[in-house]
Amino acid sequence: MDARRVEPVEGSHHPARWWHRLEDGRIQCDLCPRDCRLHEGQRGACFVRARAGDAMVLTTWGRSSGFCLDPIEKKPLAHFYPGTSVLSFGTAGCNLACKFCQNWDLTKSRDMDRMMDRATPREIARAAREAGARSVAYTYNDPVIFAEYAIDVAEACRAEGIANVAVTNGYIHAQPRREFYGRMDALNVDLKGFTDEFYVKLTGARLAPVLDSLAWIAHESRAWLEITTLLIPGHNDSDAEIAQECRWILRELGPDVPLHFSAFHPDFRMTDVPPTPAATLRRARAIAMAEGIRYAYTGNVHDREGDTTRCPGCGAALVERDWYRIEGYRLTADGRCRGCGTAIPGRWQAFDMARQFGPRRIPVAIGGAA
Repeated sequence: MDARRVEPVEGSHHPARWWHRLEDGRIQCDLCPRDCRLHEGQRGACFVRARAGDAMVLTTWGRSSGFCLDPIEKKPLAHFYPGTSVLSFGTAGCNLACKFCQNWDLTKSRDMDRMMDRATPREIARAAREAGARSVAYTYNDPVIFAEYAIDVAEACRAEGIANVAVTNGYIHAQPRREFYGRMDALNVDLKGFTDEFYVKLTGARLAPVLDSLAWIAHESRAWLEITTLLIPGHNDSDAEIAQECRWILRELGPDVPLHFSAFHPDFRMTDVPPTPAATLRRARAIAMAEGIRYAYTGNVHDREGDTTRCPGCGAALVERDWYRIEGYRLTADGRCRGCGTAIPGRWQAFDMARQFGPRRIPVAIGGAA
């Protein structure tokens, strides 16, 4: 785009936060480390934050690409109210440029101004309550870029007794991080690799801000934290890099943060890379556990052992999972092993096998057409 080209910005014009004016007449977005500097009519790299007049606006406030009831295990969260349902939604766009994006039809969309449904924060909170969802998840695309909308929804959900979950890349500046992540009850952060070279070449971002977010969540927020790393053959799946990541987690976050290794499938601009073998995920999990990670999981493959939560005290299988269905549960309501009494970190409640949500995915209609 021509840096001085003036274009009308379509979509809703909800006032955006976290920006300032520059001396040269541009305005700078202060939401994430991209620090986009915009002339009139320009959009940021995320495409949904734009300059309109002399201010920044969010063009997707109140709009969604769709709502679904999912199992909480799909986020993935293994230690956050297992067996419950979560009302999931996203918008479109992203502040990263991952060449391997597994949801590129949403993150790279340029039609969100006309295609999405409308839903107010109150409508979403009420729909979650009526559907029996334990939580609402901001997911599918990265919620950092629609933080104002997510914050408003989170406040409405909290008033209804609904928990808030963000599935995020962690690429956000300190002030908005405190305001957005500070309202979450749980976060799953995508730690996409563990070298700056990987981040620069394959995501267009840097590693350090993500590590800063992880440390802040673990030590300064009240939210439950889990981490996911998508292993891509030949790019971030070496034993050395996996071990380095695990050692950093142990040193900076502690051994009790669950770590999920998930499988890549060829998509977007990396269709020439083969899918991740299940053996790679099992190897990564073994490395993590050998390094001292107490709760390591595999994802996107059928691996019952890799899905199971085990007691670090006596080794008993506490939550046995088969994909997104729980087949065995041996935790007390306050999260202790029924065998030896070891406390398992996480967020727990009384569990009824017959009433678990299971592996379903149910579309939910909320609000109306945009």
